[in-house]
Amino acid sequence: MNKNNLPIYLSIAVIFGILIGTFFSNGNSSSLIGKSSSSERKIKRLIDYIQSDYVDDVNTDELLDGAIAEMLGKLDPHSVYIPKENLQLVTENMQGNFVGIGVQFRMIEDTITVIEPIKGGPSIEAGIKAGDRILLADKDTLFGKKLQTSQIMKALKGKPNTKVDLQVYRKTNDSIFDITINRGKVNIKSVDIAYMLNDSVGYIKLDRFARNTYTEFKSSLNKLLTKGMTDLVLDLRGNGGGFIDIANDIVDEFLEDEKLIVFTKNNKGDIVESFATDKGDFEHGGLYVLIDENSASASEIVAGALQDNDKGIIIGRRSFGKGLVQQEMDLGDGSAVRLTTARYYTPTGRSIQKPYKKDADSEEYSHDFEHRLENGELFTKDSIKTIDSLKFTTPKGKVVYGGGGIIPDHFVAVDTSAYVPTIFFRPLNNFAFSYVDDNRKKLASLTVEDFINKFDKSNEVSDKFLVELKDFRLSERTKNQLRSNLRVLIARELFSDEGLYKVDQKDDKMLQKVFELEKLQNE
Repeated sequence: MNKNNLPIYLSIAVIFGILIGTFFSNGNSSSLIGKSSSSERKIKRLIDYIQSDYVDDVNTDELLDGAIAEMLGKLDPHSVYIPKENLQLVTENMQGNFVGIGVQFRMIEDTITVIEPIKGGPSIEAGIKAGDRILLADKDTLFGKKLQTSQIMKALKGKPNTKVDLQVYRKTNDSIFDITINRGKVNIKSVDIAYMLNDSVGYIKLDRFARNTYTEFKSSLNKLLTKGMTDLVLDLRGNGGGFIDIANDIVDEFLEDEKLIVFTKNNKGDIVESFATDKGDFEHGGLYVLIDENSASASEIVAGALQDNDKGIIIGRRSFGKGLVQQEMDLGDGSAVRLTTARYYTPTGRSIQKPYKKDADSEEYSHDFEHRLENGELFTKDSIKTIDSLKFTTPKGKVVYGGGGIIPDHFVAVDTSAYVPTIFFRPLNNFAFSYVDDNRKKLASLTVEDFINKFDKSNEVSDKFLVELKDFRLSERTKNQLRSNLRVLIARELFSDEGLYKVDQKDDKMLQKVFELEKLQNE
């Protein structure tokens, strides 16, 4: 935005700030919107003046978008504006599906390269394979250009059952061929992986709480039960949340009938409580929940409900600390706002929302990770600050705290042994892809277990990578970290999430804590 327009931008933000107070006060937004008021007439008149009389050309749509975003930012850190050009993508992520050809892709040099066709999607049914390059879509050239992701998505997505004609290059047999794909619904999976860690302990990694999450979770849970699972590791690390009712459904699998899961309170003091039912299939199994500083919102509802009901063991680091509930509201032009309409509380009455300042720079709030790093909280549990006035007690007498995230029952520090400077991220990813892309035929017979037990034991592959970094002065520790990370990334390229998690988890400190606790319980 032109800096010369900043005073107008801020003025409109202030006026909209007054206006939203009118719209949303007393919970009567639906009855007030659309009615004439002096505030509405004032804002309309100001826009008319700007359009007709302002000295420079002004994009009033852009101006209003900025003003709305600025105004919502003055309410709390989680009330946000979603422009119409972003709403579809946001909605797809929350619903857990989209309509398209169904590929995960990456731009390799100047070409769209398929990393993996999505299971159950149109592309895998049509025969698209990992490593394929998409050159044309409906005769539009897609290679040799610096295309934005949004441009690529526009070419590949579309309405259900519409066709797209692709020209594809396949490196494994050096061929170019044409293929027609019928676009269809593609699932955005919520369960990254579910498998047995050993004969009795199962593992489920949840990425989000979307509309399809409970169905995926339930299916995974049932499959693990048929394999003899008696204890479950539910991994919520990095899970930023989603729908509160989906979180409730998942908690219901673990809690007995009529146990309180969560309650919300709005600006009028109305309380809505959610209770477990008798449908749970894992009410008597052992449970471990893994959380970290990026586990937020619905993830914290799950962890808090289980902790407050003395169900399972929470392992990891203090969670993010988001205890605000948002409701999406349509603005009538394809855009929307997500407005905070309530706070949620865990069964003991804890609000786990971390402190924030209204009308303050949100940078301080969003840089909480850096603050935790500086004060040592990511390395020692004793550095976690608690407030005695926010102390609560579970039915079995365990002390828990509100006021800023879920504090785990067993703390696990950040594992710095796997840390690699960001300068090496691109070289690592590029080498991993190129290695797999050049050796797909040779690697095709490998299983994940073969990879874990046999791959690159002589360091021949990783040594080739390190040669590419000859201009860097690398310590032996950094070299070992790079070797380890490269191994994980190659496994991801070969076996998708299954490879990523199974290889990476060989040195997972939180899983090591799980097995340590398992051993103690079985002694």
